[in-house]
Amino acid sequence: MSRIGRKPIDVPKDVEIKMSGNTIMVKGPKGELSWAYPDRMKVKAAEGIVAVERTDNSKSDRALHGLTRSLINNMVVGVSQGYQRVLEIFGTGYKAQVQGGKIVFSLGYSRPVDFPLPDGINASMDQKQTVLTLTGIDKHNIGQAAADIRALRPPDVYKGKGVRYQGERVKLKVGKAGKK
Repeated sequence: MSRIGRKPIDVPKDVEIKMSGNTIMVKGPKGELSWAYPDRMKVKAAEGIVAVERTDNSKSDRALHGLTRSLINNMVVGVSQGYQRVLEIFGTGYKAQVQGGKIVFSLGYSRPVDFPLPDGINASMDQKQTVLTLTGIDKHNIGQAAADIRALRPPDVYKGKGVRYQGERVKLKVGKAGKK
């Protein structure tokens, strides 16, 4: 049996859970999320606890068991605490600015790159315009937005210039050897 799927989800007091059919709605102080979980899963919400059970023991149901529990837990954490992802910009002249609903990057291309922010995601920059913080309640959307931003200029393997996640280590390659 799935170890993750068996774990009950603790629901904080300020989070409200509603079930209708196979749709779960989670409402908290930061916002509201809903998700239609697979029909083969049974989600039971009691006072302060949500439990996920599966109807069959097939391989696909075992895989969905832990996934369903993790996604519901991410929703509960998102509406109660929220999520954030921090990106760092390395390189001479590389920077970004938040302008309304978009981020304008200067990443060494001939023109600035505009990145429209998805709904429900907020961005903030530090004073030096090199550390970008994405915040929101949907973990999937924040991770996807961060991956899309990183893909604008991934870290270079020779100089390390580009956009990377905070704490990401880039192993630099050795350049050309000089002639003898």
